[in-house]
Amino acid sequence: MADEEAKIEARPIHNWAELTQLCLINILSRLSIEDLWRNARFVCKHWFQACKDPKLNSVIDLETQFRESDNESRSNPEFEQKIDSMIRSVVGWSDGSLTHVRVKHCSDRSIALIAERSPNLHVLSIPSCPHVTDKAMSEIAFGCPLLSELDISFCYQISHRSLALIGQHCPSLRILRRNLMTRLFPSEQESFLRPHHGDYEAAAIGKFMPQLVQLELRFSTMTSKGLALISEGCVNLEHLDLFGCTNVTSRDISNASSSLKQLKTLKKPNLSLESNTERYGHWQLYDDRFQMDFFRI
Repeated sequence: MADEEAKIEARPIHNWAELTQLCLINILSRLSIEDLWRNARFVCKHWFQACKDPKLNSVIDLETQFRESDNESRSNPEFEQKIDSMIRSVVGWSDGSLTHVRVKHCSDRSIALIAERSPNLHVLSIPSCPHVTDKAMSEIAFGCPLLSELDISFCYQISHRSLALIGQHCPSLRILRRNLMTRLFPSEQESFLRPHHGDYEAAAIGKFMPQLVQLELRFSTMTSKGLALISEGCVNLEHLDLFGCTNVTSRDISNASSSLKQLKTLKKPNLSLESNTERYGHWQLYDDRFQMDFFRI
């Protein structure tokens, strides 16, 4: 027993604070962003400085920290300011190396900063950002030409104008997610329920985003006209999601998909329009309806 204790006492004691910067960054790179922000950077001053290394700040991915049920409770100015502050820090520490941004509830301010200081950005995923506007997205279009994936779902102050600019100035764009509603006809989204809004966006996508391989347009209000423009302009599409697109019929979808020779997966509207017809009958919604036993999203 005494021999064992003597062996333990004889072992060298390592001081983690004496790790070289290279070794420490290698270790910290294996941590999640939550561990980096909540734990590692508070260990000591040396670790805090290491957490600011550009190699650890080329990606900011907070999507796993959000749940769909949290969207309403977190849509407030105080929480938005916290997200903006975090983005500002990462953008500053990245020193231009930021390539992936996946967040929610940020504002125009942080998006404009990303556009200004992240020329190597490849992925921008900002669903559920109600205060991000066309102004900030136009800056992304001019400042991030390498963008290959964009998610602006549930961002209701972003219009077809942004889609056109992104398509014109980001020729590498391959994935676009522009899903609209998470629940049936919430009042704050009334302005997006008219078909011409969907057709404007579809026209911009079809004209300026010919290299798309994946397109999600859940609950878009586009009509057969908009769908035809997409099928004519985006001939390389492999994955197309039209769930909830109640203004297009099975015939429209069949006609459009026939010209998409690369198409591998197609999600159809799959919705009953009985309640929609009663409320929006003046839009002459189609009689060719898709049925389902329940509605969940």
